[in-house]
Amino acid sequence: MKNLFKYAAEHWKTLIVIIIVLFIQAYCDLSLPAYTSDIVNVGIQQGGVEDQVPEAISADEMNRLLLFVPSEDHDTVLDAYEEDDSTYDVEAYVLKDDISDEDISSLEDILSYPMMLTAGFESGSDMTARIEEQLKASLPAGTVTDDMTVFDILQMMPADQREAMMDAMEEQMEDMPDAILEQAAVSYVGTVYEDLGMNMDDIQIHYLLTTGGKMAGLAFLGMAASILVGFMASRVGAATGRNLRERVFHKVVGFSNNEFDHFSTASLITRSTNDIQQIQLIIVMLLRIVLYAPILAIGGIFQVFQTNVSMSWIIALAVVLIGLVILVLFLVAMPKFRIMQSLVDRVNLVMREILTGLSVIRAFSTQKYEEERFDKANRDLTRTNLFVNRAMTFMMPVMMLVMNGISVLIMWTGAHGIDNGQMQVGDMMAFIQYTMQIIMGFLMLCMLSIMLPRAAVAADRVQEVLDSRTVIHDPEQPERFHEDEKGLLEFKHVSFRYPGADENVLHDISFTARPGETTAVIGSTGSGKSTLVNLIPRFYDVSEGSITLDGVDIRQVSQHELRDRLGYVPQKGILFSGNIASNIMFGNPDGGEAEMIEAAEIAQATEFIDQKPEKYESPISQGGTNVSGGQKQRLSIARAIAKHPEVFIFDDSFSALDFKTDVTLRKALKKRTKDSTVLIVAQRISTIMNAEQIIVLNDGRIAGIGTHQELLENCEVYQQIAASQLSESELKSGKEGKAANNVGGSGEEVQVHA
Repeated sequence: MKNLFKYAAEHWKTLIVIIIVLFIQAYCDLSLPAYTSDIVNVGIQQGGVEDQVPEAISADEMNRLLLFVPSEDHDTVLDAYEEDDSTYDVEAYVLKDDISDEDISSLEDILSYPMMLTAGFESGSDMTARIEEQLKASLPAGTVTDDMTVFDILQMMPADQREAMMDAMEEQMEDMPDAILEQAAVSYVGTVYEDLGMNMDDIQIHYLLTTGGKMAGLAFLGMAASILVGFMASRVGAATGRNLRERVFHKVVGFSNNEFDHFSTASLITRSTNDIQQIQLIIVMLLRIVLYAPILAIGGIFQVFQTNVSMSWIIALAVVLIGLVILVLFLVAMPKFRIMQSLVDRVNLVMREILTGLSVIRAFSTQKYEEERFDKANRDLTRTNLFVNRAMTFMMPVMMLVMNGISVLIMWTGAHGIDNGQMQVGDMMAFIQYTMQIIMGFLMLCMLSIMLPRAAVAADRVQEVLDSRTVIHDPEQPERFHEDEKGLLEFKHVSFRYPGADENVLHDISFTARPGETTAVIGSTGSGKSTLVNLIPRFYDVSEGSITLDGVDIRQVSQHELRDRLGYVPQKGILFSGNIASNIMFGNPDGGEAEMIEAAEIAQATEFIDQKPEKYESPISQGGTNVSGGQKQRLSIARAIAKHPEVFIFDDSFSALDFKTDVTLRKALKKRTKDSTVLIVAQRISTIMNAEQIIVLNDGRIAGIGTHQELLENCEVYQQIAASQLSESELKSGKEGKAANNVGGSGEEVQVHA
């Protein structure tokens, strides 16, 4: 998991911007339910009146209100207002412009009960009528007239008696919910505004339009933030995928054969494509969902506590239920993801083997066996995929059940709260929206929890490649080759064993290959010929001894400089997709057309190139599948010639050539490589019999060194090889080269070096 976050953290500057934008988006999303609540509560139920303290009140109404205000608070109330004789048709008090929010809050506490009582007495209800009759009865006879109102009666009462009565009324209303008091106060404010001649319809419409406009603006800003986050997250994901592919590529390019033995080709392809694709996808989701979900959930929880604390236990219940679902899915599905990635590798490996060896499979009629092998790998992967998909299928209904159950629970609890006057309809609607946002936040995390383990496994697999230690590496301070010696190659007591092997493959190999000479290596199958030449380009490093080129240990120079001096033709010719020209000039991209044609002529490739309509522009498919084995070898040889190396290495590179072409090619190659060192690995004696130096290998040891004639006389192993390939007369004469040229129609003895 840490690797995923490490890859994402590489783009920390963009991450900071994304987090800031996510907070903006969360603010917008979390503000909308509050505005919805305001529209329902204030805009619809309260007629657009949002404050419990009137901004303006008539003088008469102020006097009535003060009757229910304790005397010590009269100055506080009056100081908050200023007299206004011009704005309205009647004398009024207007709230001062410089009044603070703290003063407003203080006024709300002072005026809530008085406004409720005033509104009640002004309503003329049966209850207020009974209270009015009781008050009239308490006054002395003759002091009360029929046209007197309850406010006139209260005005006549002594202040102490009036305040005592108010205290008694407040005690009776102590248990009254705050929501009822707020609604009563707001209703009274609306009545006050009507008395002043204000158009309440205009107030309501203005509030609805203003609040709706704010909601539209927040919705647009949230949408813009979401688009921006998506854009930046996509760029980060794409950049991460690009960087990882580049790093994996450079790492794999620097692999020795030992690392390739550890990581299969199919696995490396999967890690470079499918695994990095998984990482790229999950990083986008991490930035868009994982970072946003907790912000949304925590913000929603905060808003819920501000809305109605009495129902907060429902949120806790929802979080616990969702957490349990996520935990179960993690425990069940997590182990399957690592298995699934290895099964993907297996399917890729089997498919690659089948496609590569399709002709062999058809020739041996083993299609049925290969089908069964592929079906088994495919069934194993399908079975694991089905398990994971079923887990996800199980998750969605459970989550929907939790969400719907929580919604019903909120409705049930909220309805009772509204009925008891503990909350308003808009508050319940906002609570539902906040709860859904919280649940959706956890739901997004839950959805991601299914993909995250697979991506974490993919990240670990990619990191395994990046963290792999290459056995062959450049020295910290590389040396330079001596310019006075060109192509002098020397093996000094070289021994080699493959990593992890118990025994050496090569034992105490010592010889010198000089410029202008051909050094050939021959031996039975498994004698170590290819292993020996693979040590020169440092595909492997020697276990003991040293190899020097131009007097410098090849381990003390950079791999690039070393290989720049080598022309290597592998045992199996490898061509790249492109055309004939690009393949020939692969090692010398700055070379001219004349060099390309010369290399093709020496390699005897012009005879089939000139027959093609497009000649050197003729396309070459991947791996050279559209040319024959002999043509592939000749193009590989031409590629090495065009590079103009100091040392030519031919690893059994003439095996696919016919005898005539072989002779002609070696004759032309002798002239071209007169100043270069030529090292040939061959199975046919005819290919190497004219070499200046022949090294005979047997079980990883040198069985003999010398010319063809010398080895025929004193090397038993070479004699056995020669006896299996040459006739009696050729053995006696020791002149296979002349015989080969006669067969090829040359009529002259050829010094064969390739």
